[in-house]
Amino acid sequence: HSCFGDFPSDSMPKPQASSTVPKGNKYMKEAVERSMGVRTPRETKPKAKTGPVAALAATASPMSAQTPRPRSSTPASPPRAGATRRRPVTYSEFRRFYDRGDLPIQIHHGAVGGKIQWKVDVEKLDYHHYLPIFFDGLREKEDPYRFLAVQGTYDMLDKGGPKILPVVPQLIIPIKTALNTRDPEIISTMLKVLQALVLSGEMVGEALVPYYRQILPVFNIFKGMNKNLGDAIDYSQRKRMNIGDLIAETLEIFEVHGG
Repeated sequence: HSCFGDFPSDSMPKPQASSTVPKGNKYMKEAVERSMGVRTPRETKPKAKTGPVAALAATASPMSAQTPRPRSSTPASPPRAGATRRRPVTYSEFRRFYDRGDLPIQIHHGAVGGKIQWKVDVEKLDYHHYLPIFFDGLREKEDPYRFLAVQGTYDMLDKGGPKILPVVPQLIIPIKTALNTRDPEIISTMLKVLQALVLSGEMVGEALVPYYRQILPVFNIFKGMNKNLGDAIDYSQRKRMNIGDLIAETLEIFEVHGG
């Protein structure tokens, strides 16, 4: 106060907490500081977390407590399915029988190249035993096994006649095994042999109809594998190695002779 009058209320000095609160009265001091807008130590102390979130944070590892990395704006592309990826080709039963000398064939080395030579007449062979073995050798890629298996299969289909139809159920597993290798060279060889098989005798195409579920899925995977050459010329088309065209030809033969 002054002899000239009271000071304005906003210019008056603020009372000190220590002067208005007696020593030792801690609760009164905190009440005065709270009324003056000062945070007390009890209010500034963080509250302990409780509940399942706190229990989970207490058991978390130090690595999980680190700041997560920011995610990239562009999501990662999904991995490739690998439907057309080549599978490992295992040794066939044809290789084992040939190395053991149990097959009645040999290579005739003539002036015009190697030819297959049968030790017995093909018509007298037991087709139930030998034809599945030759079909199993169609997945071989190493000579002379590949040459002997392919040429021997064509010879047996050409001279088999009515002996081929009863053996058709035994040929499904070798056919499926060769197609499931997903190797373009093996698949093209098997497609050509399937065409010769259907055309080798009556009712053979119809005998394959119950087994379409095991043969056609691989056809569906590779049916679009054609060479996109534009206006160019494929000079290797005489070799018939284009899988897309071979699948279309095989399906047409199946439809005509089997249904």
